[in-house]
Amino acid sequence: MPELSPDALLAAVARIAPSRTSVLTSHLFEATTNAQQTQSLAPLRAFVHSWAVFVAIERHPARAARLRELERLVDAGHEDPTEAIAEIRRIRMAAEAEVGL
Repeated sequence: MPELSPDALLAAVARIAPSRTSVLTSHLFEATTNAQQTQSLAPLRAFVHSWAVFVAIERHPARAARLRELERLVDAGHEDPTEAIAEIRRIRMAAEAEVGL
């Protein structure tokens, strides 16, 4: 797991999910702008949290694939999503614990 800094997260995303680097860069620009406008570090903390969890999930391909499968099930709306949502929460909580959040 990389250090919880924008540069380290960008390097990790470039390595494990290169197609997402432009999204990360846009999110970082938005977070930085919001932090300056509000004079608060909260937008930058939210950025780090979001991308650290993303990296923690994506660095385990089976876990990432399962999360995408569960998200598709919920989005499809064809069945009761309760169990899928609970499993999504467990995956995200495990990723947060992995990165110390």
